[in-house]
Amino acid sequence: MPTSDTIKFIREGQIHEVKNADSNETVLNYVRTKLKKTGSKESCASGDCSSCLMVLGELKNNKINYKTINSCISLLPTIHSKQLIIIEDLVDKNGNLHPVQSAMLKNPSSTQCGFCTPGVTMSLFGIFKNYSKVNDETIKSNMEGNICRCTGYKGIIQAAKSLNNKNRIDHFARGKKNTIRLLKKINNESLVIYSKGKRFFAPKYVTELKKILKKNKDAKLIGGQTDVGLMVTQEEKEIDNMIYLSSISELNYIKTTKKYIEVGSQTPLTDFEFFIEKYYPDFTRMLKRYGSVGIRNFGTLAGNIQTASPIGDSLPALLALEAKVVLKSIKKTKIVPLDNFFIGYRKTKLKKGQFISAILIPLHKGILKIYKISKRYGDDISSVCAAFNIEIKDKKIKFIKLAFGGMAAVPKIASAVEKVLLNSPVPITEQKINKARQAIDIDFKAISDMRASGKYRMEVAKNLIEKCFLEIKHEKRISVYD
Repeated sequence: MPTSDTIKFIREGQIHEVKNADSNETVLNYVRTKLKKTGSKESCASGDCSSCLMVLGELKNNKINYKTINSCISLLPTIHSKQLIIIEDLVDKNGNLHPVQSAMLKNPSSTQCGFCTPGVTMSLFGIFKNYSKVNDETIKSNMEGNICRCTGYKGIIQAAKSLNNKNRIDHFARGKKNTIRLLKKINNESLVIYSKGKRFFAPKYVTELKKILKKNKDAKLIGGQTDVGLMVTQEEKEIDNMIYLSSISELNYIKTTKKYIEVGSQTPLTDFEFFIEKYYPDFTRMLKRYGSVGIRNFGTLAGNIQTASPIGDSLPALLALEAKVVLKSIKKTKIVPLDNFFIGYRKTKLKKGQFISAILIPLHKGILKIYKISKRYGDDISSVCAAFNIEIKDKKIKFIKLAFGGMAAVPKIASAVEKVLLNSPVPITEQKINKARQAIDIDFKAISDMRASGKYRMEVAKNLIEKCFLEIKHEKRISVYD
């Protein structure tokens, strides 16, 4: 297994090397302060505004997959063995603007103060590389994280739609063979950095990971960094020992059996949301509101589970679906029901020397409904998130699993509500709905915080029970948005 102590990535058609790197440095900080390329901006330092957006090219099946990233929370060592594209790279060597830059210029109202423009342009570049046709849904889903306070977005949308008339052969496509050749040179190298009092490991194989864990049981396991990045940028913490799991392709997969959908722990949410739609459409609908594409390109279900946040959006759905977590250590494999995995606020049963290998999601035949309540419709943290897994047979509820996030210190099953509703005739009577609403008071004592008061959360949770069964009764979604 070839190992390097130097971060290597491709940019402008050549291999760049970073020696003695600070593993806590963000990609954005490196680009702005070391490469002296200041086009990309920092505004939120939390992955919320996308003014820092860059694009990574990853080699898979002899092709380059282009993905936008929030560089403000992405740690520098995680771009090892990838291609980095920044806003300055869009102009070709002859000084010709890229088609997405021309599209922005031809729509004058697409930019005003200009601070968000580099991120907006990189979003357009991501669309340009991944879609042959652009429609309203493509624009909405790919640019939801781009915050612009000036333009009202009309010019940006027009610029995006004008890409339908653009030839997709740009200088990156013309240089593809060389980029693939260079990526193959560095793609199999594991990364081990001992620098500035910190250790960083990016193994390529599970066997390698186990050896590292044996000697580094206290290391922080990271993947998409959508949570860890905030510790560095918002809390200003120094993390002195990290193991990056998303470098292990063995942990990036999805497969189905007769009973389960098995999701590798390092499978990006964007891959999962596309796959899961066939089985549970509401799961996909919720994930599209989980965060921007730049977040979902690298965030994972396992990361959501491991951080054990009470407002982790995927967790109520996974609880309602009775998901299980596959834990591995150096010698053992253990499967734990997700309902037994959380033991306290941001605390789990994951022990030192263990890592999450996969998530097992049972294939249910009933109805899955998921509701996310937040101050903004998209790209926002939940105040309350609820998931209902219901099987109806002979016009009676024969199975129900109901879970809430944002209502307690951990995502939690509403067992008292389930007892009220189990075996109830469908459609549910108003009297039974009222009893279910009252049972919420048994299951939860919601807290107040900056996102919502406890009283609001309790009322919303009760209303969501009513909404769920109204939708089942009328066989349609009730929403002001879609």
